[in-house]
Amino acid sequence: MVNIINVFHSLTLAELEVGKHFYWELGGLKVHGQVFLTSWFVIGLLVIASLAATRNIQKVPSGIQNLMEYALEFIRDLTKNQIGEKEYRPWVPFIGTLFLFIFVSNWSGALIPWKLLKLPEGELAAPTNDINTTVALALLTSLAYFYAGFSKKGLGYFRKYIEPTPILLPIAILEDFTKPLSLSFRLFGNILADELVVGVLVLLVPLFVPLPVMALGLFTSAIQALVFATLAAAYIHEALEGHGEEHEEH
Repeated sequence: MVNIINVFHSLTLAELEVGKHFYWELGGLKVHGQVFLTSWFVIGLLVIASLAATRNIQKVPSGIQNLMEYALEFIRDLTKNQIGEKEYRPWVPFIGTLFLFIFVSNWSGALIPWKLLKLPEGELAAPTNDINTTVALALLTSLAYFYAGFSKKGLGYFRKYIEPTPILLPIAILEDFTKPLSLSFRLFGNILADELVVGVLVLLVPLFVPLPVMALGLFTSAIQALVFATLAAAYIHEALEGHGEEHEEH
């Protein structure tokens, strides 16, 4: 393992610093400054694209407006397919924000040479290359589906923990812990692994071989954003499921 890390340090573009971060002190708390910088960059890109697409709306869209409308239509269809025709609309902004932030974050790690920008400590990388970012996104998803279930069913939402038998209570609680864990570690692991593979190939064969791997990385990065958003919508649908049937019975 030590030899592998030393290999990475021999080339700037393939460098990987394990456990080193650029810390900011905020209210007595230490936060990873490099994650905030790259996250704000991604958010800024999305805000600029949104403003550009809505600045001069045309009946026949073109350019950035056409791209953003296509993205909106894609997100709307994704949310509708997972949550259902009747209840999907309020969740389009949340699912869309998750998808676009993860998608742009993943692609920024593949297309932007972050490592050329030097920090006093640590290094810049895609926001989703940090476990704290993916855990935060997963916890937001957990809060979203708890809110969905509680807002629709009230205290009756918690009946799912003891149905069909209270014996399943520990398993139901464990499931709520494993959902954010699986979401966060899947996204983090895939993005980190992709950057490691590209870093090694850049070092070993710096010209031709990394190009198809980078193209594959762009594809898998997009798939990871799609998987995260799809699972988030599926969990929300699961929390909402049965609400309409309960009202019909009453």
